[in-house]
Amino acid sequence: MMTRIPRFVVRCYAFFGRVDHGPEQRWPPVLAVLGILALQLTLAERFTVGPNGLVPALELLLLVPFTVAAFTRHDQETLPVRTFNILLIATVNFFNLLSLLLLISALLHGKAADGIVLLENALKLWITNVIGFGMWYWEMDRGGPAKRRLNLRRHGDFLFPQLSNPEFAQKNWTPDFWDYLYLSFTNATAFSPTDTLPLTGRAKLLMLLQSFIALLTITLVAARAVNILK
Repeated sequence: MMTRIPRFVVRCYAFFGRVDHGPEQRWPPVLAVLGILALQLTLAERFTVGPNGLVPALELLLLVPFTVAAFTRHDQETLPVRTFNILLIATVNFFNLLSLLLLISALLHGKAADGIVLLENALKLWITNVIGFGMWYWEMDRGGPAKRRLNLRRHGDFLFPQLSNPEFAQKNWTPDFWDYLYLSFTNATAFSPTDTLPLTGRAKLLMLLQSFIALLTITLVAARAVNILK
């Protein structure tokens, strides 16, 4: 007689693999948030809102239900669950933008004399920007990861090459977190769509905002830091 596998074990296996909960892995977005927390903890305190650990502590509290939701997300997930996930992503991006404004303010008022520190913090903010908007795209497109499990070819916010040319992709291919992270990275470096096109107004607005933040970070902050190093 076959021994019944505990549901908790099945959910853990599905979280780290691709069993029962569909084709999309569950651990990458949680790992991404942990990476953001690590970056924020190492930011210079003059570029953080409040004490150095305040924002990461707040995001860590939000990460707990986010992680629980990752184990239990399903096709008919409730609105509060998705709203809570969006709240975490919005919090990450909001405080990252505030840190960038503090950094720019220090530049404009001549309080950022150490070019090395400036470059390090600018790079951390840029990486956080990439991860944060990658999470936005992942949660937004085609109704979010739970809805994408249905694998329906309905209109989405982004047109990936595999969707327009299905002969070059696996059968019933759907984008996962890594695809949205790649989309975010290319948008933050090229300041424009590369192989994936935004189809909706909200997608274009988010990509515009991300490009603007990346442009501020790279051109104003990095250029000023290089000038200080000279």
